[in-house]
Amino acid sequence: MEDSFGREIEYMRVSVTDRCNLRCVYCMPKGVKTIPAREILTFEEIRDICSAAASLGIKYIRLTGGEPLVRLGVERLVEMIKAVDGIEGLTLTTNGVLLEEKLPGLVRAGLDGVNISLDTLDRELFRRITGFDRLDDVKKGIKAALYSGVKVKLNTVIMEENRNCLTRLAELAKDEPLDVRFIEMMPIGEGQRYGSISGEGVFSELEEKYGRLEPCFDRIGSGPARYYSIDGFEGRVGFINAVHGAFCGSCNRIRLTSAGFLKTCLCYEDGADLKAAVRRGDLDEVRCLMAEAVKNKPKAHHFALGPAEGEGGMNRIGG
Repeated sequence: MEDSFGREIEYMRVSVTDRCNLRCVYCMPKGVKTIPAREILTFEEIRDICSAAASLGIKYIRLTGGEPLVRLGVERLVEMIKAVDGIEGLTLTTNGVLLEEKLPGLVRAGLDGVNISLDTLDRELFRRITGFDRLDDVKKGIKAALYSGVKVKLNTVIMEENRNCLTRLAELAKDEPLDVRFIEMMPIGEGQRYGSISGEGVFSELEEKYGRLEPCFDRIGSGPARYYSIDGFEGRVGFINAVHGAFCGSCNRIRLTSAGFLKTCLCYEDGADLKAAVRRGDLDEVRCLMAEAVKNKPKAHHFALGPAEGEGGMNRIGG
């Protein structure tokens, strides 16, 4: 499925809930309102939209939230999507708190990989950022994921608060086959309150400590991260420089919110509301709405100039 700029759109991020069991300051701090449960798509509706998307050329699905593991029975959704013709990969992004408990069922259902959000290894700073003292649970989730054999990536948002912790996080890739990715803060929702620190500074700091970072030219996953190997490291480090190194020209993704709205760019409110059509069971209409939305996908975001349009936070859009 191509947009009007010739980009091949083959990757869809699907938010299964806007709820979360943490209260990260830049995403979903205390007091953020949630969507009424009746407005959230059912598993069958999500499956049907994924099926329509696959018929248009979507190959890769990532389940997100909020926190997807707080959605009861999410393992069943994994199994349902894995059964859709045309879907070649299904992964999940999580904060890791419930991962150790949920992982066996997810693996049995066919999950291919997991991305775990982790902004610091310092217990007190973790509590300040997330609102809860759950760092040990996240560490157990990482260990369980590595043991399970699924592909493991760690996502770290670069902030002033954790700026002096990043090399320690990178070292998690030294002895384990996982990738640590550093992500620039985007001015979306609560993220507007924080400045976006360039990933280039982190890159330079890592090179200063470990020597040259060698670029990896093979394709790793379906996302925009640029990966590098470090001599002596089993895993890799990656950078998602969404603000200071915009990769809009190669963007291959769309996003489905938990309430059924298809967003074609994080920066704009453009897209298509699929909920009414899927609840009528009209998958032809779902396909038409998706194709038209992708056709009108914006050329590029304007995060370097200002915040995203609208008031929706990443917990509603899908992180």
